[in-house]
Amino acid sequence: MSFPMQWDFIRGVPSMKFLPPEGPPEVAFAGRSNVGKSSLINAVVSKKGLARTSNTPGRTQELNFFVPAGHAGSADDLPPLAIVDMPGYGFAKAPKAQVDNWTKLVFSYLRGRVTLKRVYLLIDARHGVKKNDEEVMDLLDKAAVSYQVVLTKIDKIKEAGVPRMYAETADRIKKRPAAFPEVLATSSEKNIGLEELRAAMLAAAQS
Repeated sequence: MSFPMQWDFIRGVPSMKFLPPEGPPEVAFAGRSNVGKSSLINAVVSKKGLARTSNTPGRTQELNFFVPAGHAGSADDLPPLAIVDMPGYGFAKAPKAQVDNWTKLVFSYLRGRVTLKRVYLLIDARHGVKKNDEEVMDLLDKAAVSYQVVLTKIDKIKEAGVPRMYAETADRIKKRPAAFPEVLATSSEKNIGLEELRAAMLAAAQS
């Protein structure tokens, strides 16, 4: 299977009852609210504006589903893959009740979605793994969902620091039960690592 080139937004899911029926294999993107998640999704699918980018952290408040164009979605015409953009975390300004609701939605989805093949956990290469990233890893380990760490904005750190950031990140995940051992590095601005990420997504979908 090659990576689909045309993608459409199909649904925003504010609570579990609005989830689309389980069908195609799904991969989800998670990360702190300013990690560049929407920009990376848009770069991966080569479609500007598919995932909404915003200067306001925490704008994605739903599970947003994207699928390749041209599939009816019926049982005999399911897309080969679906991408799920998960709400960002770690923003300070959202009311606690809202944060609690998002956390509950995300954990319910992670724990109950049979078709979810892998979560790509995005980490800003300039800052490395933070405490709230570790909390999300705990959540993923607890839900027994396979996840792979993807460094974003790799072009924003000095080239000499890249191997150290790889090593530090790999060290932080090596004892985690659900973490995929290989760390990926990307830049949506400079198109770095996109082919590797697409290949990883296809491999996960077929696993």
